[in-house]
Amino acid sequence: MINKESKNAKRQKRHLRIRKKVSGTPERPRLSVYRSLKNIYAQIIDDVAGKTLVAASTLDKEINVNHGGNKEAAKLVGELVAKRALEKGINNVVFDRSGYIYHGRIKELAEGAREAGLKF
Repeated sequence: MINKESKNAKRQKRHLRIRKKVSGTPERPRLSVYRSLKNIYAQIIDDVAGKTLVAASTLDKEINVNHGGNKEAAKLVGELVAKRALEKGINNVVFDRSGYIYHGRIKELAEGAREAGLKF
């Protein structure tokens, strides 16, 4: 019988490989993305202090969507996290795609954040 490694285990390996190089500082925090089947979550994290500075997800009341697992919802989350970051004075971030392919919902979230004024 063949033992096949799960897609999520492969993603977690990619994420660890990325995290060796990508780190958030107070001047340039990390924009981390998590994607589940039903929702998408984004956080801006200062890794030096170990604190989440800003967070947004499809579960927020400000985002009114029927299904949080689509590209339109991801774009709204990107815009919301960028708006909250700009209110706190955060302009530049490092994008951490968490091992996901830069495609679909991850790409839409990134583009939504860029359109709202975040630089990365």
